[in-house]
Amino acid sequence: MYEAVHAHPDGQSTVARFAKTAADYGFEGVVVRNHADSRAEYDADRISEAYGIDVVSGLEIRATDPQEAGGSVGNYRSSQTILALHGGTNALNRFAVENEKLDVLAHPMTDSGDINHVLVKAAVENGVRLEFNLSGVLRQSGGRRVRVIQSLRKLAEIVGYYDAPYVISADPTSHLELRGPRELCALGEQLGFSREFITEGLTEWGRLAERNRHIQSESFIEPGVEQGRYEKES
Repeated sequence: MYEAVHAHPDGQSTVARFAKTAADYGFEGVVVRNHADSRAEYDADRISEAYGIDVVSGLEIRATDPQEAGGSVGNYRSSQTILALHGGTNALNRFAVENEKLDVLAHPMTDSGDINHVLVKAAVENGVRLEFNLSGVLRQSGGRRVRVIQSLRKLAEIVGYYDAPYVISADPTSHLELRGPRELCALGEQLGFSREFITEGLTEWGRLAERNRHIQSESFIEPGVEQGRYEKES
């Protein structure tokens, strides 16, 4: 199982500190999901060797509109193992699920955006994972927390209906905000999600990393597809 983190300067803890804590908690890997304007500098191989945990390079694109998002996808796709888009508006959500070069639609459910059956069907067709972001449950209170839980349950219902791909993250910005797999499974059960559902979402980050590393490797040649294009999953 993997967790996706915002490391310094996007968060408070370094990649190495996240990796050490995540390894102690029983994670197999961490995905560094910093935003493009706050990218972290780190030696993934050195950190992996030091703490016995996979460190995956990633990026979470923030954009004001689909046009800006499209430019960022073109700029970063080839250099990042996992590429996500910070969604939350209807326009950005639609752009993300219709773009097979993106791996994850992060933060899809907000006050200004939503996920519906049409968007989830597009996510299935293009292999884009929808994120169940648990940060609002862990770090919000009162009415805001209630709305987050309602949104997550709605997302789970649609994802389950279409058997859509998804990932799960507590979205920590500090190693102190990391929660171990057991704790996240227990939280999921309180929300009405099975232990298997939570485990699957945490594991999917690692599957994405393995798939994309294979695609990026020099030995990978996909017949009939121009070099550099990402494989669309069936």
